[in-house]
Amino acid sequence: MKIEEAQALVDSWIKTTGIRYFNELTNTAILMEEVGEVARIMSRRYGEQSFKESDKAVDLGDEMADVLFVLICLANQTGINLTEALEKNLQKKTIRDADRHQNNLKLK
Repeated sequence: MKIEEAQALVDSWIKTTGIRYFNELTNTAILMEEVGEVARIMSRRYGEQSFKESDKAVDLGDEMADVLFVLICLANQTGINLTEALEKNLQKKTIRDADRHQNNLKLK
């Protein structure tokens, strides 16, 4: 699925199943909540914290998809074409970081 297709699919889902978008501030709060859920899993799976028995079955991919879904909602609401934004962002990083990571001794 291309990013444009994902944006259209989410928009269609929101306008049918979801009825309407939550406002931008509510979706921003939901995005932070979803990112927190990903962070919780990461800190337990790859960090030093341990899972409670009731949390062991969590699905990292599903939680990442929740983050992506809400991010797409915000992009749709604010008129952002995520394909264009990502391409522009990668171009910026490529120019800015052309030698930065190559010369970083911490990465070698």
